[in-house]
Amino acid sequence: MKRILFILFAAIMSTAVCHAAMSNSKVRKETRFLTDKMAYELKLNTEQYNDVYEINYDFISGIRYLMDDVLRGEEWALNRYYDYLDIRNDDLRWVLSSRQYSRFMQAAYFFRPVYVSGGRWSFRIYVTYTNPNHFYYPRPYHYRTYCGGHYRTHYQNVSYYRGRHNHPAYNGSFRIRDNKSYHTSRRSDFGSVNIRPNSGTRPRVEQSNRRPAANGPTRRSDAGKEVNVPKREQSTQKESVRRGSSKRQVESNSSSRRSGGSSSSSTRTTRSSSRSSEKSNGTSRRN
Repeated sequence: MKRILFILFAAIMSTAVCHAAMSNSKVRKETRFLTDKMAYELKLNTEQYNDVYEINYDFISGIRYLMDDVLRGEEWALNRYYDYLDIRNDDLRWVLSSRQYSRFMQAAYFFRPVYVSGGRWSFRIYVTYTNPNHFYYPRPYHYRTYCGGHYRTHYQNVSYYRGRHNHPAYNGSFRIRDNKSYHTSRRSDFGSVNIRPNSGTRPRVEQSNRRPAANGPTRRSDAGKEVNVPKREQSTQKESVRRGSSKRQVESNSSSRRSGGSSSSSTRTTRSSSRSSEKSNGTSRRN
């Protein structure tokens, strides 16, 4: 009986770990591992290595709050995942040379890095590189400081990496959402996920309660449409307004206290003058 309870407890804990969103340190570690193997196989130079780290970071940071919905079979989440992936692969197109990008597309663990198996989502790179602690290169110089500052929502939905590297960019087909093989890719990546009926639109209630992704795009970046400001930035603006209001309220209270203090001092002076006048009048009467 104890053994059965232990097995059930272990199963529950593994499910909880599976559905827990990544921490920031976990995102950086996964990003570095994937980028390190790309640098090793594609022979990236230092500048490419640093830029590819940023692009992979934005991708992984964006999907970490989305994958639980993918596992539940929400079709809107599955479509959103491939939006993130297309943006990531488009950014990489400007960093890698045409030859490097062709090799990149041929490796599924680079081009489509996430898959689901046994009710869990994982990175394909670990199927080929099984030691998670082995790295070929040192950490990127901004390993601990980069937090999504070069994502497209900060640059009017245009890739920050366009024109940064002096080589011809790959100009072939690379988008998965718009490709004829989209459903084939979905079956390969998430074939074990049972898609829930009528789940193509994200419910409003879930959208308001769900923790927002760090960089989340609401539309494909290459469609020429406006991208909503990330909720993280909107909350920051609201916080600034609240702080400004609080500061004005404090200043107003301080002014009131000073005015109150001046009134009290004036009252005490008036009372003192009155007592002096009364004493003077009493002296005059006695005389």
